[in-house]
Amino acid sequence: MEFLSLIWNEGIIRPMVNSLVVIYLLLFQSFGLSILVFTATVRLLTFPLTVKQLRQTRAMSQLAPRIQEIQKKHAGDRQKVSQETFRLYKEHGVNPVGCLGPLVVQMPILIGLYWALIRVLPSNPENLVELSQLLYSWLPAVHQSIPINSLFLTVDLSAFVGNLVSPVNFLVTLLVGGSMWVQQKMATMPSADARQQSTQRMMLWMFPIMFAVITWSFPSGLALYWISSNLIGIAIQFKITGLGGLRRQGPVAPAAPPLPTPEPIAPPAPVEEHEDDKQHSHDSQERRRSRGAGAQRARRRPRGGRGRGR
Repeated sequence: MEFLSLIWNEGIIRPMVNSLVVIYLLLFQSFGLSILVFTATVRLLTFPLTVKQLRQTRAMSQLAPRIQEIQKKHAGDRQKVSQETFRLYKEHGVNPVGCLGPLVVQMPILIGLYWALIRVLPSNPENLVELSQLLYSWLPAVHQSIPINSLFLTVDLSAFVGNLVSPVNFLVTLLVGGSMWVQQKMATMPSADARQQSTQRMMLWMFPIMFAVITWSFPSGLALYWISSNLIGIAIQFKITGLGGLRRQGPVAPAAPPLPTPEPIAPPAPVEEHEDDKQHSHDSQERRRSRGAGAQRARRRPRGGRGRGR
């Protein structure tokens, strides 16, 4: 445990504390600007991972209907479902683990920043002594900047959000939850599955509300980091996927009705002939027979001139 504690303090806490103080000195001793620049630097360093995560998430959302088809086709065989799902991921170059990369990287940064803010903005003399021990001895300028001016836009960044003067605490809480909701809404892809839609709605509201509530027990400097990080994340999300889930979805077009089956054409009903028509037809047939018989007799009649000469 001592080894892990040493890695945590020397690898995360101490570099963050000194980086925040150095940026604070370079930015006219404004700790709020120091947090904003530090946040932008962190997002810039994790930008390749963030882009990969967004593309992987988008690809997985597009493959969701085909995965559902695999699950329905092999409902009783979990091993077959897993094999077909991973085969589908491999064909499209999707790695589900790649979606967790930025989260794994940013979580230690977020926790480390929380403790770094508490150490940099001490609330009592004991914490001030701890801060002096965390500063690098080969940077004399950081020692001369202590204590840090924690005011930023009339807000004390060392104070907990719940202790801020109302309505500032409500504004900070709203910005934390609202920015997180917008970023998560943009990353949410529409789904045709009713259960998946219900899960997406629950996640969309649960995390922003949860973070907005716990913001009250955190320093306002950490809330400033969350707000700025979410806004940068929204800009990156817009660059990669556009508005995403914020785009207004049009009404789903109903399925085209099947073409009607053509009815069989009934044969025409026989037309009844009147007595006059029957008589006229009979007379016509008699005349045709008589003309035919006359022509046949004419062909059979011997030629008189030639018979007499013989």
